[in-house]
Amino acid sequence: MKFIVSQSALATALSVVSKGMGSNASLPILAGIYIKADEGTLEFQTTNLDISIRHRIPANVEEPGEVVVSGKILNNIVKTLADAAVTFEGEGTQVSISCEKSNFLLNTLDPRDFPEFPEYELDTTIELPSDLLSKMVDKVYKVTVKDNTRPILSGVLLTVENNTIRLVATDSYRLAVCDSNTETSSAAAPFRTIVSGAVFHDVLSLPSMTEKLLIGITGSQVVFQFGNTTYVSRKIEGRFPDYKQLFPDNCSTSVRIGVDRLSSALKRVSVIALANPSVHFEVDADGALMRLSASSPDQGESHEDIPVEVEGDSCNIALNYHYVFDCVNAISGTEDVTLELQSAVRPAIFKAFGKINYQYLLMQMRS
Repeated sequence: MKFIVSQSALATALSVVSKGMGSNASLPILAGIYIKADEGTLEFQTTNLDISIRHRIPANVEEPGEVVVSGKILNNIVKTLADAAVTFEGEGTQVSISCEKSNFLLNTLDPRDFPEFPEYELDTTIELPSDLLSKMVDKVYKVTVKDNTRPILSGVLLTVENNTIRLVATDSYRLAVCDSNTETSSAAAPFRTIVSGAVFHDVLSLPSMTEKLLIGITGSQVVFQFGNTTYVSRKIEGRFPDYKQLFPDNCSTSVRIGVDRLSSALKRVSVIALANPSVHFEVDADGALMRLSASSPDQGESHEDIPVEVEGDSCNIALNYHYVFDCVNAISGTEDVTLELQSAVRPAIFKAFGKINYQYLLMQMRS
């Protein structure tokens, strides 16, 4: 095997497929990157058995062949190379890498031991604008559960119907919903699947992302295709919570707040809330004010009043300020947010509207 490729193209390709590398010490082949050189094209593959990534780039292939190299070592080498032509030449159980005056000789693994890329036949597909989808995923994926104790809550529900994209995520303490209207490739039948929040975010942050992203589903897989990249992930099985019934038809108190003003006040007040993340939101309907307050037996107390527009009754609710910050960060760039309350013992609902509409339901804390 022998091929020549530019350092910049190689570095980009490795950054794409490195997301799929495994870390299982009992299967060292999964920590490797499979490289196949054939007819002017390099194909890179990685897998951790849950996700598999394949990416292709053009190259000057003098001798076809295949090899598996330690992904960590190869990444570290390529990052340090000059922006020039890189030559790979493999023979037996080693591969040489040269770039200008730099030379490396690496041991390789048997490519026959590398798992085959998953075969699939897509049952349903949808093509969506990647930039819009990326912004939407950024607003919800932090709400997902980050462990596997409840797999369904580690996923984001994606639905597309009547040119409306909707994403939903929950960790059982809070619920985030965002939707946006756009021209899609959706047929008459609605598109619906559950995608790992971490996978969704990783896919849309890959440097090879194109203007459009094709998402397809099989019986057990979710497949992402864009440009010369294919990303295959296991589908999350199960029934997503019926989130629609959690949103009430009306509220007793509606508060309109400037997002920047809320964010700044919350940062100051929450300095006291070290041991206890609870911050009280006290709405004074007559005074058109909302007071944020926090207290700590060891540190003391803090409070700040914010002018707001209020419709309805005065109300007081305690909320986890970390979770409120996640909401505020998700809607940054929006001028105003509406806080809807029913009582001190019912969830708070934040709403922001724009190109992407956003709803964030947050469970109350004990006072």
